[in-house]
Amino acid sequence: MLSNLVAIAFALSSALVIAWGTVIRQRIAENARHGVMRTAMRNPVWWIGTVSAVIAYGLQLIALGFGTLLIVQPILVLSLMFTLPLAAWYQNRRMSSEELFWCSLLTLSVGVILVFGRPTGGITSPPLERWLPAFALGFALMAAFGVAASRIRSQRALLLGVVCGILYGYVALLSKAVVDTFTAAGLGELLKSWPLYALIFAAGAGTVLQQYSFHAGPLKHSLPAMKIIEPLIAFSLGYAVLHEQFQVRSVLGWLVMALAVATMVIATIVLSQKPMSTLPRVKVSTQPN
Repeated sequence: MLSNLVAIAFALSSALVIAWGTVIRQRIAENARHGVMRTAMRNPVWWIGTVSAVIAYGLQLIALGFGTLLIVQPILVLSLMFTLPLAAWYQNRRMSSEELFWCSLLTLSVGVILVFGRPTGGITSPPLERWLPAFALGFALMAAFGVAASRIRSQRALLLGVVCGILYGYVALLSKAVVDTFTAAGLGELLKSWPLYALIFAAGAGTVLQQYSFHAGPLKHSLPAMKIIEPLIAFSLGYAVLHEQFQVRSVLGWLVMALAVATMVIATIVLSQKPMSTLPRVKVSTQPN
């Protein structure tokens, strides 16, 4: 119980930092006219947002060291909810009743998943035959949505957001594997393990892909896909690869869990559809200093 509480605390901290950093990086990408990554890297504010992402990821790793994917991933969805209170604070205004309603529903759904589901840990060193089918399916899905994004320009932001969500679901899985290896065997064994280098590659690719998805259209198109797909992929991989489980045995129990997940998805979509005027205004420049 204590380890789960520590995991929840660090995951909440990670979600809060993610909320702030995502807005900064999205605004820079949206204002870039040519060369998304080149423009972003020339802006000092982008580096501040990137450092915040690294800090958030460090907090997430600590959370995964104490808890399971099934505990940490739902809490990270709350980063979207944290965006709105931050916006209200920056603009010196009160949150609307609609914002409060959907934020409350999102929080309630995550709480039900954690408390009612009571996630349990799985295996720390899955055999290779568990990894290979999962990676094959992930590559196929990302390739399919990536091709669709290149051909359907009007939906490019949404489709790239889906690809990014899938990729970050795998980043979450690899992060858990890396943390478990380090905890069980130490740094020496970790440096010999392939998940560490797969994680470095996937995280780097995810950062670049996220920047392009932000550039492809408004945040309300790409962010919902990322925030919804990532935990669902992580849930599935936690079950299939790590053998983590929810302690739900009855049909009624699974109906409650399904309702909580559906509520989380709907609340995420509604909150992420809020116009950019409700988000914190961050002064950005597309010109190098």
